[in-house]
Amino acid sequence: MLLDELLVGPEVLAARTGWTVKDEGACKADVCVPLPHDARTGDGRVDVQLLAEPLGMPLVADDAHGIWALGPETTVTGKALTTAVVHDLVLPTIDGDPFHLSSLRGQKVLLVAWASW
Repeated sequence: MLLDELLVGPEVLAARTGWTVKDEGACKADVCVPLPHDARTGDGRVDVQLLAEPLGMPLVADDAHGIWALGPETTVTGKALTTAVVHDLVLPTIDGDPFHLSSLRGQKVLLVAWASW
């Protein structure tokens, strides 16, 4: 979930993550995770910084552009990345020459994968 501010409305949070904020905490399906008391503002918006940790949702800031990325929860799935380092991936170019992902080190890279199944 990409954000341009760290306070989001509960309906936006629910639509984009599946988590609804209730009195007992953040809930998804039959799982509810208690949230800090100050996670909600007076106008009902949710402070994503205070929501991210209890749900195990990584929050990454791009200060240069003033945006944040809120990753998927790990509290429910138990799955989390242990590092942001990717092993070198070598694939053939359209000409058949090997292309090393590591040649892009230091640059932002978007990998798109597709499968038919």
